[in-house]
Amino acid sequence: MTRLPAYTKTPWQHTYSEIIDVRSEEEYQKDCIPGAINLPVLNNQERKQVGTIYKQVSPFEARKIGSALISKNISCHLESHFACKDKSYQPLIYCWRGGQRSGSLALVLSQIGWKATVVEGGYKTYRSYVREQLESLPKQLTYKVVCGLTGTGKTLLLERMKQRKWQVLDLEALAHHRGSLLGQEWTDLPEQQPTQKAFESRLLQQIKQFNPDRIVWLESESNKIGQVYLPKVLWDEMQESACIEICLPIEKRIDLLLQQYPYLTENPEFLKNKLIRLKSRYGGEKIKYWCHLVDTKEWRFLIQDLLEAHYDPAYSRSMQYNFQPAEQSFSLTDLSDASINAVLDKITKDLPMVRL
Repeated sequence: MTRLPAYTKTPWQHTYSEIIDVRSEEEYQKDCIPGAINLPVLNNQERKQVGTIYKQVSPFEARKIGSALISKNISCHLESHFACKDKSYQPLIYCWRGGQRSGSLALVLSQIGWKATVVEGGYKTYRSYVREQLESLPKQLTYKVVCGLTGTGKTLLLERMKQRKWQVLDLEALAHHRGSLLGQEWTDLPEQQPTQKAFESRLLQQIKQFNPDRIVWLESESNKIGQVYLPKVLWDEMQESACIEICLPIEKRIDLLLQQYPYLTENPEFLKNKLIRLKSRYGGEKIKYWCHLVDTKEWRFLIQDLLEAHYDPAYSRSMQYNFQPAEQSFSLTDLSDASINAVLDKITKDLPMVRL
């Protein structure tokens, strides 16, 4: 008997050999089901070509040309990616919504003898699942918010918590941004953040791994990190959660910021263009002064003035309006391993938490 593809609306309830996203490269890069690989049956250019024919000529002509392109691409995938798959291979396949692209590949794989499953409704089904889960799962967790002025080592503290196997939700890592005007991540050049949809996928994947019987630690972020927004339900939970405060002497804060943001001192024009955005808030003279400090490479003076004039007041206002008052304050002498571990030991001792 000839095997036909199976269909599912709940792919997250099952395990597959592989998850295959057959959409174009551009669609895949915006967001995908976690763990999916991209095997386009229509690439970016081909998808645009077929779409144009669909609108300007006729749906029939578009399907005819599209089928030829899809067949050619499936053949290439069979000769490369699928050539080494054994008889037990069971892939999950999805496209955007209609199922024509995913159904085409799944039918061929099924005819070969593999058990191929198609996501009914495609990526749209997955997105509905993400939205529904982010409306409910954040409410099932208990949070502790780590607050503290910019440069007090909150991220380092969270990293050390992870090493101790505490549950940590690192929103800045998921958003690929440090959450401030100058918080864009760099390698050799400024890096792109994930799209809003991709950020939500990453967030849900992380939240699903947490044990609701244990505390989840996270930093006192704004509801917007760079260009992505926190889901409202998670933001509401954060605002109602208990906070602890981390303190660090300003000289040590300056040391940390110089260490964490070397690309800004190495790219002074980029830095000045960022600072100019604050002109409406602080006036031309202050911006001129900051740019002068950039030009003369007086980095410590610049950072201290930015902290005292901009970052610290802004953070204090945010804490006042958005979060609960800190129930405990813990002081770091510096950011050495010994100092951070001492604070973590004190947190464990002073806060009666049996669910770390």
